Amino acid sequence: MNQLLRTVLLALAGAASLGAAAQPALIASAQAPLRLIVPFTPGTGIDLIARTVGPKLGERLGRPVVVDNRAGASGNIGTEAVVRAAPNGQTLLVSVNTLVMNRSLYPRLSFDPVKDLVPVSLTSWGQLLLVASPNTGWRTPADLIKAAKARPGKINYGSPGVGTPHHLSMELFKSTAGVFLTHIPYRGTAPAVTDLLGGQIDAMFLPIHVALPHVKAGKLVALGIGSDKRHALLPQVPTLAEANVGKLNVDMWYGIFAPPGTSPDFVARLNRELKDILAAPDVRTAFETQGMDPASSSPQEFQQLVEKDAGRWAQLIKAQNITAD
Repeated sequence: MNQLLRTVLLALAGAASLGAAAQPALIASAQAPLRLIVPFTPGTGIDLIARTVGPKLGERLGRPVVVDNRAGASGNIGTEAVVRAAPNGQTLLVSVNTLVMNRSLYPRLSFDPVKDLVPVSLTSWGQLLLVASPNTGWRTPADLIKAAKARPGKINYGSPGVGTPHHLSMELFKSTAGVFLTHIPYRGTAPAVTDLLGGQIDAMFLPIHVALPHVKAGKLVALGIGSDKRHALLPQVPTLAEANVGKLNVDMWYGIFAPPGTSPDFVARLNRELKDILAAPDVRTAFETQGMDPASSSPQEFQQLVEKDAGRWAQLIKAQNITAD
């Protein structure tokens, strides 16, 4: 055997050996835990989605799933962690439409929360209810609008903080109705609700599952729902459009994203698995107890929703001169 042939055979043998050695590494990577990063605190609707969907996704992928809460900066800390993560199938983001609002509220972000993430699937929708303190005497959105026009700036409303869906929904209401209400931002939903129940603030938008027990107890008045249709839990409460406020839909979407550069094949597989998971009766029940309606989409449909919503809120934020910086 001449020297050239011997060299070629040794090289081929080495390559085969390297391939065999690399195979376990690939398998190990596939078995690595999948992190679902939630950019808000435990106990939120987003956290519920991750902890409901996560174990089922892990079973289907044959790997452990870990929920990682990275709260702070209105969700920007957790979102950036996913934007900067390696596109190796080990990190996903579970988020809400706050993500697209932040794009305009924080113009100095070092990343673009719309362009720098890969949409995987919509997971659910949540409705916001316009509620008021019984002390106001209001029973309809028209009552609130009339009072606001009679006393510009004297009526206040609360939110869990600047840039939250609750805040921007009321700003959209103000813009649509042509009224001025004073915003009182809180650090979270709980203290805002406490002051609303105590009559320190007059009104606010709340997720339906948060408002429902207080409405049923007569401690809050449901003026209208910011959706295209009434909700089965409060069928007597009209939509804001039915109440002649205007076509005002402030439904919140929830969904899952991957880091930029993630393989389209992996995104497609995740999308298929999530579609089946979200159709399961136990998942529907878990979501509905938190006032969310399960929903799914293709990655492309979710991308279109995200881009359209980003444009809508950017227009409002600019028109109302809202800033979070």
